[in-house]
Amino acid sequence: MFIPILTAFLVVVAVGLVASILLSLVSRYFGVEKDHREAELRAILPGVNCGACGFKGCDDYAKALANGTAKPNLCTPGAAAVAEELAQYLGVEPEVPKDVVAFVHCNGNCEVAKLDYQYDGIHSCSAANAMYGGQFLCKFGCLGFGDCANACPNDAICIDDGIAHVDTSRCLGCGICAAACPKKIITMVPQEARTVVMCRNHDKGADARKACANACIGCHKCEKNCPVGAIKVQNNLAIIDYEICTYCGKCAEVCPTHCIKEVYFPDLGEKA
Repeated sequence: MFIPILTAFLVVVAVGLVASILLSLVSRYFGVEKDHREAELRAILPGVNCGACGFKGCDDYAKALANGTAKPNLCTPGAAAVAEELAQYLGVEPEVPKDVVAFVHCNGNCEVAKLDYQYDGIHSCSAANAMYGGQFLCKFGCLGFGDCANACPNDAICIDDGIAHVDTSRCLGCGICAAACPKKIITMVPQEARTVVMCRNHDKGADARKACANACIGCHKCEKNCPVGAIKVQNNLAIIDYEICTYCGKCAEVCPTHCIKEVYFPDLGEKA
């Protein structure tokens, strides 16, 4: 009885030993050697894994860089410094991206934004938005439940007075908050910007003011006073073209509802 069991055991051990040797040989002679550059490129990246580069995370971006299928200027959180270091490592000309920060285009705080109905549902912007566009008369403004804040990987967003606010000294510029906002009122603006439109309401002037005292009324005063034509009223809303804006502030000076503001966006780690 003992001998058959021992024989079976030895057969299993022998088969396992042979299999392990064969696998080791196959791995040694037929395995694909991992490109050491992937690890070195990955070490240059900030490790946020935000996906702003268009890849699943830093590992996939590093792999694409090593394979020569991605440009070195796609890392938004890393900005110019990382783009230059990646380009230097790869031996290519650097294409330095502009630093950007997230901005919430809404100034409909609790004092000025008028309610359409009382919302008692799930504490989520997406859920509230599914209920007739949210609880406010303005169907273009911030809903204030913090989907963007929950999505932010660096705790750069808070909800204050019913509106989301971005701490640009902590903002990575990854754009995750913009993707999470069901109203699409968060955009990525150049960090060097000094003028912003704090509204996204496309209703006509009278209707916009009924919903929110701080709304853009599409009066064209900003457009008429801009010396370089950098601001246009499109579909009842002022839009700034940051490619040609000189940040003179004249549009903010003439805005009757003060929805155009002069701002300053501090860099990462810098306090305003």
